[in-house]
Amino acid sequence: MGYTYEWKLTGIKKQNTDELSNVVVNTYWNLVGVDENGYSGSFTGATPLSLNSVDTNNFTEYQNLTEEQVIGWVKDIVSGSNRGLNYWDHIQGQIDKQINVNKYHRVMVMEADLPWAPTSGSNMYGVDPQPV
Repeated sequence: MGYTYEWKLTGIKKQNTDELSNVVVNTYWNLVGVDENGYSGSFTGATPLSLNSVDTNNFTEYQNLTEEQVIGWVKDIVSGSNRGLNYWDHIQGQIDKQINVNKYHRVMVMEADLPWAPTSGSNMYGVDPQPV
């Protein structure tokens, strides 16, 4: 079962250091997964970014950042090769759960709507009425 995904940044936190200004230190995001039948589920996350991992030689100024670039940082953490940080299985599980609820939703059937319940105008005894 293949999903298509749509990532969306919903917010960030930034911080100054002695050397740099407006360093992104946290991201807030939403991921929507849609299955081949159009059922969807979403996951909302917050991913911190370490100041220690900032490469001052390749730093992108805040005003030059793109959503695609920042989402790339998030993807590297949540679904990257570092199993200590990677929580993609959890994200996917939550999206799967929501899709299944939408796809296979439960419906409470009350007594009056049970298949064997008498309804208005029904024949309770299964015998065709005789014409008068």
